[in-house]
Amino acid sequence: MSDAHQHGHHHPHIQAPARGPQREGEARRLRLTLLVALVAMLVEAAGGFFTHSLALLSDAGHMLADVGAIGLSVFALHIGSRPADAKRTYGYYRLEILAALLNGAALIAIAIVIGVEAFQRLRNPHPIHAGAVALLACGGIALNAIGLWLTHSQESSMNLRSTFLHLAGDLLNSVGVLAAAGIIALTRHLEADPIISFVIAGTIVWSAVRLCREAVDVLLEGFPAHLDFQKVNEALGQVPGVNAVHDLHVWTITSGLVALSCHLVVVCDGPKCRSHDEILIDAKALLRDRFGIEHTTIQFESESYRHEEIVH
Repeated sequence: MSDAHQHGHHHPHIQAPARGPQREGEARRLRLTLLVALVAMLVEAAGGFFTHSLALLSDAGHMLADVGAIGLSVFALHIGSRPADAKRTYGYYRLEILAALLNGAALIAIAIVIGVEAFQRLRNPHPIHAGAVALLACGGIALNAIGLWLTHSQESSMNLRSTFLHLAGDLLNSVGVLAAAGIIALTRHLEADPIISFVIAGTIVWSAVRLCREAVDVLLEGFPAHLDFQKVNEALGQVPGVNAVHDLHVWTITSGLVALSCHLVVVCDGPKCRSHDEILIDAKALLRDRFGIEHTTIQFESESYRHEEIVH
């Protein structure tokens, strides 16, 4: 193979960064969070049924979606840990992203159901047991706080962050349920229950749309939001020996795993001519240290090859 076509590296399948311990820790925290969410959901569902509170049932419905979402996330992490093979050269990492997308879609469906029922309740308010609702809401706040503590992390995967968003929404919803119970106890305005349910549905949709948008962006291999295309392009162009950069692509395989491919047009300036290996070492170090990109595929081209390619 000529120098013009030399690649930065070649491998049969992707080499993921060492995320084993991190992924095991995430799976353990997600399993504990699943147990907490399941208890909270059962308590709120039973409480909503006996107190006739739509807000409490709405929160339980949200928790039901959370239980399914967290269970799906645990499954995706388990399957995603399988190594890459000849058929799936990227491995199963994208299952985490698909799980996040399904979580978001489930949340939107739950929000629609809550909104429709809240509209019916607004037209025909039902009496509720405000004291019992307030007590159950306090229990929900406590359990969701435990779940938030379990899933909070500065460097977490999309799965863990989606679970954190679910539980943060649940905690706010429980606060809303508590507020509705207080309003009804003090003013006897039964409309507070469905109104709070509308608010809960709105928060669910807001978090779900954000989650779906992020997941779809990854599936469409969009440029990672935390990186700047122009900065990456300019930085590569400033590597000694590089004259131009083109066909730059950067995408996310799964949370914490970013890949890059590009073509570098290299120049040979007399005795200062740098080898492709030297340029490759500098380019890879730059991408790793400045942008956190470790999986790179770089193709070198000479000026003459680039000119012929443009002409043809």
